[in-house]
Amino acid sequence: MVERTTSDPIVGRLLDRRYEVGPRVARGGMATVYEARDLRLDRTVAVKVMHGDLGDDHDFAARFVREARAAARLSHPNVVSVFDQGDDDGTLFLAMEYVPGHTLRDLLRQEAPVSPTRALALLEPILSALAAAHAAGLVHRDVKPENVLIADDGRVKVADFGLARAVSAETQHTATGGVLIGTVSYLAPELVVDGVADARADVYAVGVLLYELLTGTKPHDGDSPIQIAYKHVHEDVPPPSAKVPGIPPYVDALVARATARDRAQRPADAQVLLHHVHRVRHALDAGLRDDPELTADLAPRVLPTGREDTSDLSLDDDDRQHTAVVPLQRPPVDPADAAAARARPRGRGHRRRGVVIALVLVLLALASTAGWWFGFARYTTTPGVINLSVAAAEERVEEAGLRLDVGDEEFSETVTAGSVIRTDPTAGSRILEDGTVTAVVSLGPERYEVPDLRGESEADAVKALEERSLEPGDVLRRYHERVADGAVIRTAPAAGTELRRGTPVDLVVSRGRRPIDVPDVTGREAGQAESELDDLGLSVDIDRAFDEDVPEGRVISQNPSSGTLFRGDTVQLVVSRGAELIEVPRVRGIGVEEATRRLEDAGFKVKTKRSDLYVGLEYVVGSDPRQGTEAKRGSTVTLSLV
Repeated sequence: MVERTTSDPIVGRLLDRRYEVGPRVARGGMATVYEARDLRLDRTVAVKVMHGDLGDDHDFAARFVREARAAARLSHPNVVSVFDQGDDDGTLFLAMEYVPGHTLRDLLRQEAPVSPTRALALLEPILSALAAAHAAGLVHRDVKPENVLIADDGRVKVADFGLARAVSAETQHTATGGVLIGTVSYLAPELVVDGVADARADVYAVGVLLYELLTGTKPHDGDSPIQIAYKHVHEDVPPPSAKVPGIPPYVDALVARATARDRAQRPADAQVLLHHVHRVRHALDAGLRDDPELTADLAPRVLPTGREDTSDLSLDDDDRQHTAVVPLQRPPVDPADAAAARARPRGRGHRRRGVVIALVLVLLALASTAGWWFGFARYTTTPGVINLSVAAAEERVEEAGLRLDVGDEEFSETVTAGSVIRTDPTAGSRILEDGTVTAVVSLGPERYEVPDLRGESEADAVKALEERSLEPGDVLRRYHERVADGAVIRTAPAAGTELRRGTPVDLVVSRGRRPIDVPDVTGREAGQAESELDDLGLSVDIDRAFDEDVPEGRVISQNPSSGTLFRGDTVQLVVSRGAELIEVPRVRGIGVEEATRRLEDAGFKVKTKRSDLYVGLEYVVGSDPRQGTEAKRGSTVTLSLV
């Protein structure tokens, strides 16, 4: 459940100018998790912010960056993806996939104990995630219910890969010190004793998770973390059936194998443990209440002295059958009975009985030998070759006296191309000597390249994606100046990107050229009008004309005056040159009729007035404006007469 808070200074902050931090989701010993918005990609993410005391240490910050990058390279459907890491003014953070739902801890509180079938179904995706990490050389180191997320749609994802490693390098990784003290219930004994961690430490933690799912309680408890850590080192995890009767013995054996205090007794990594889980699930699905052979195969080895075998087991050893060796016990013999027996006479009947007994013993020996040969001795054990190259697998199989046959090839997210995914018979199974082991070889991750769909129609693009095992995603429609309406502009992800089968690919499809509404710029100053049209992407063609009414430099008219155009189209503007000026013709000294004619021909209007010297001759002695000056066409020239 999301924890809403307003007093947290991180809430509302913008980290790295990209992540807008929202409500707090959870708080742990090392970090606090917030729901956030990635403003750059417009998506919801989870941001894990390290506590300040860790972020202040420069060495830790450097380790944190290295481990975050390593975790980000881990791509698996059951792993919470790491998108980004950053340092915002001393605030260290991770941006991760946001998984709405709950944790395995919530499920344990509400449902545990659960049935063995349900427990193993929950365990399989966890082990699948860890197997991918182990194959990539990553050890989680902090497997616990709080780091297992269960999405609302049922998907199971493991979080915090690489984070525990960065912290453990900075702190004492024991039950008595360091920030991992809160997870002491899941620490392997070797982590408590000397801080050593490899894939088998994760296997131990998963074994504890399985015990907790089956019983609803942790295997060891105490008043302090030190007491719990002591029990992990000195006490075996008890069988779940001791707490929940009815759990099959082979399930008890699986828990014992995963949580063996001697790490050499545990499966070598999560992939091997996942193989054992599959075997146990098959037995459960078959309804077997007991399977002595499976139980004996899964149970940790026991030496004749009762001590655990501490020899280092390889991946093959984990997959072989392990048989408990128990010393024979003879009943005690009374000394008096022995003396009487020696004193008793040995007659013919005794000799006859001796012969019969000898024959019976011989027959029993022959039967035992035959049973041993036909039931066991002629069989060998299939070696484990998962994750080995074909050449290495063939060498190992031949060393066991068997033949390797390469069968089908399959895609795999966790096994590198050319390596073995699984075998038939499976590792640890009995097989006749000189038998054949069939191997399924990995083709590597199943990836399909996004085709170049630029210029294709939407229908053809959808068909092309489906032919390449990719899923057509959203169709986004955008204007484009060069791509025709209905044709693909680009894809997201881009062409050439390799994706998993069924990954959605979005199409950006053209709506054609963007229409531009033509504004009315008449009456505006010519430079302003041209700039406005140019900003819209339109070209401008200007003509100039005299105009009696529109001031010089302003737009008289435009074509088109409205409607829509496209980028680069032309708008024609007619800009005013102002009123036209013409020269007043020479009219002085001529008669009024001739002067009037000349002025009207030039485009002027004419008025007359009598001068102060007027005597009736009707000759022009002057004009206003004066002859030889310029005046507006159509303006009035006044003639002075004498």
